[in-house]
Amino acid sequence: MPHMTTWRLYLAAAMEYNGDSGPVLAYAPNEDVFDVEFDAGYGRENGPEFLAWTASFVYFPVSYDGAESIGSAPRNPQSEGQRHIGE
Repeated sequence: MPHMTTWRLYLAAAMEYNGDSGPVLAYAPNEDVFDVEFDAGYGRENGPEFLAWTASFVYFPVSYDGAESIGSAPRNPQSEGQRHIGE
């Protein structure tokens, strides 16, 4: 069964997880890709490529065994390291 979603929904969840109240300052390639519906389930990558920046984080697509999600990294140097992506 397909797991249909959009990057906008995933981005909102990722920002909430990070305690990032935004706003999103920039989207690449453009904001329209965040509303494209795609199957994020296992199999192959279906979501469009993107980047999103807030004052605190950079958000980017992650794929693990074909299941898609959003990863993030701080925009500024941090004293702690970066957790592994794809957990």
